[in-house]
Amino acid sequence: MYNFYPILPEIYILFNICILLIYGVFFSTLPSLGYPLLNKNFNLLVLQILIFSSLLAFLQIPLNLLSWNNLLISDFFTYYAKLIIFMGAIGWLLLSFGYLVTEKLNYFEFWILILLVVVAMLFIIQSYDLLTIYLTIEFQSLIFYILASIKRTSEFSTEAGLKYFILGAFSSAFLLFGSSIIYGLTGLTNLSDLSKFFSGFPENEISFNLVIGFILILVSFLFKLSAAPFHVWSPDVYEGAPLPVTAFFSILPKLAIFSLLFRFLFTFYDFIVYWQSIILIVTFFSILIGTFGAFAQTKWKRFLAYSSINHIGFFLLALLSGDLNSISSVIFYGVIYIITMLGIFTFVVNTSFYTYSKTYQLRYLSGINGLAKTNPFIAFALTMILFSMAGIPPMAGFFAKLFVLLSAIQVDAFGVSIFAVILSCIACFYYIRLIKNIYFDSVLTWNVVKPMNKMSSLILGFSLIGILFFFMDVELVSIVALLMSLPFLN
Repeated sequence: MYNFYPILPEIYILFNICILLIYGVFFSTLPSLGYPLLNKNFNLLVLQILIFSSLLAFLQIPLNLLSWNNLLISDFFTYYAKLIIFMGAIGWLLLSFGYLVTEKLNYFEFWILILLVVVAMLFIIQSYDLLTIYLTIEFQSLIFYILASIKRTSEFSTEAGLKYFILGAFSSAFLLFGSSIIYGLTGLTNLSDLSKFFSGFPENEISFNLVIGFILILVSFLFKLSAAPFHVWSPDVYEGAPLPVTAFFSILPKLAIFSLLFRFLFTFYDFIVYWQSIILIVTFFSILIGTFGAFAQTKWKRFLAYSSINHIGFFLLALLSGDLNSISSVIFYGVIYIITMLGIFTFVVNTSFYTYSKTYQLRYLSGINGLAKTNPFIAFALTMILFSMAGIPPMAGFFAKLFVLLSAIQVDAFGVSIFAVILSCIACFYYIRLIKNIYFDSVLTWNVVKPMNKMSSLILGFSLIGILFFFMDVELVSIVALLMSLPFLN
C-alpha cells in the first residue's frame, strides 16, 4: 500500500497515456472520419489530465518514507516539488497551444511525449538510488531527444535533436561510469546507505577513485543543467527546437535536476571540500558566459539560452553554503524563475506580426522595435518581465537574487558575490537596451501585432501579477521553501 500511495499521480498519468495512445491510433487512421487531426482534442485532454493529477498530488498527505525497496523517497520536498512541476506544466500547456495550431504541428504523439516527460520528472524528484537516478534521467533525456527534433520539416529541428542526442550520450556515460565506480568501491547504490557509509569519514582517507566517481556524476548533472562550461549544447538546441519545446526545456527540467543535485550533494556532504570548489568554478563561468554571451545574440532563442545559463549561475551560487538557507534560497529562486520564464516565453511564443504581404513569427530581438506604439499593453508586460530578469526592485527577480546573495555572504563567499553583483549590473544593460528598443526606437515598417489567444493572455497576466506583487507574498513562499528544505536537515 505504501509503495503505491506516493506515486498515485504518476500511475494515473501512465494509465491515461495508454488510453490516449489507443484513442489516437484508432481515430487518426479512420478513413470514414477523413483521418481527423486530433491536436485540439489532445491538448484539452492533456490539460484535464494534468489538472486532475495536480489535484491528486495536492490532496495527498505528505509522508516521510522510502518505498519500492528504498529506490524512491517521499517527503515534504517531493510533495511541494511535484506541485510546482504540475503548475509549471499546466502554464506551459496553456501558452503553447496557439503556436502549435498556427505552425501545424499536428502530431498527437507530441502530447503523449509531454505526459511521459512529466512522469519522468516526477520520478527524478523522488529518486533515491543511483540506479533509479540513471534510469529516470535517461527516460527524460530520450523523450527530450525526440521533442527537440519533432518538427520533421525543419532542418534546424533535426540538427538540434542530433546534437542533443550525441552530447547527451556523453553526459549519460559520465553518470553511469561514476555510479559504477562508487558501487565498485563501496558495494552500495542507495543514497541513504551511502550517506551512512561516508558519515564521519576522515577527509584524508577518502579514496581518490571515489572522488573521481563523485566528480563524474556531478559533471553529468551540471551538463543536464546547461551550466558553463558544460553549456555548449544549450544555445544550439534551444535555437533549433520548436519554440514550445524550447520553453519546456528552459522552464521545467531544471527544477527536477536541481532536486536531484540537492539529494546527491547532501548525501556526499563529507565531500564538501571537493564539490564546493567545483560549484564555485562553475558558478563563476556560468555567470560570466551567460552575461557576456547574451550581449552577442540577435535571436530570442539564443538570447534566452544564455540568460538561462546566467540564472543557473545564481542557482549554484546559493548552493555554496551547503546548509538549510542555501536550499530554501534555491527553491525561492526557482519559483520566481519559473514565473518569469512562463511570462517571457508566453510573449515570444505567441507574438507574431502582420505586414502587408505576410504573417511572420517573432525571431529576432529587433522585432520588438517600436512595439509600444503598436501594442502598449504587451510592451508594458514585456518591460516588467525584463526589469524582473535584470533584478530591478521591487520586482520578484530582485528578491530572488537578494536571497541568493545573502546566503552566499553567510559563508564568506564575498569574492564571487561581488563578482555576481557586478555582472548583474552589466546584464542590466542588455535588458534595458531591449526596453529602449520597445519605447524609443523608430521603425521603417509598421507591423501589426497578432492578438494573443485567451489562454496565453491568461498566463501572461498571471506571470505579470506574480512579478509585480510578489513582494506581498515573500513570507508565504519563504515558509514553503523552508518546509521543502527540512528533509535535508538529516
